[in-house]
Amino acid sequence: MDTDLQAEADMPAKSALEVLGDHIAASLGDRILETTFAFGELTVVARAEEIVSVLTFLHDDPKCLFVCFIDLCGADYPSRDQRFDVVYHLLSPRHNERIRVKVETDPDTPVPSIVELFPGANWFEREAYDLFGIVFSGHPDLRRLLTDYGFEGHPLRKDFPLTGFVEVRYDEAQGRVVYEPVKLAQEFRNFDFLSPWEGTDYVLPGDEKAKG
Repeated sequence: MDTDLQAEADMPAKSALEVLGDHIAASLGDRILETTFAFGELTVVARAEEIVSVLTFLHDDPKCLFVCFIDLCGADYPSRDQRFDVVYHLLSPRHNERIRVKVETDPDTPVPSIVELFPGANWFEREAYDLFGIVFSGHPDLRRLLTDYGFEGHPLRKDFPLTGFVEVRYDEAQGRVVYEPVKLAQEFRNFDFLSPWEGTDYVLPGDEKAKG
């Protein structure tokens, strides 16, 4: 047998998801940047400006039929110029397969909304806007979803302060909710993260006998 044919015969057969990844890569061309297959999952990294056409293909193509929108979320990588990932998860009931699609963007560059293709993405895009500050162009009603009307900043960004910028309380004298700068009632405690049975240079309450 020819050496090349023998080598090809010895190669393990591709799974259905890997074959699907090859089909998607060949069909979408430069609309996507890469396809990866790891831990039994297929991930497609798309160009942000092409996300609607990419998801439309995945929705309509007979070999894909990813007609079920699962969710959309953001991820923050502050060290990158395009610090945000927008991650879409889809399901194909016909083929019983799942896929992850990702795009990268920055705080100033909008990502096209997919609400017209998947109406269920409406509140997910609003959530990503609220918590990360990711803007979706063409969204019918891009408002904050989880935080209050006067909330400052985007709380799931890695550089958002743990205490926030303002605190909210009900003022009895004024008879209304008021916003104030955060005031810590006590300084943060220091933790050494060591086991109480070793490494400490102090005696824990109740441990006097054990230390003796």
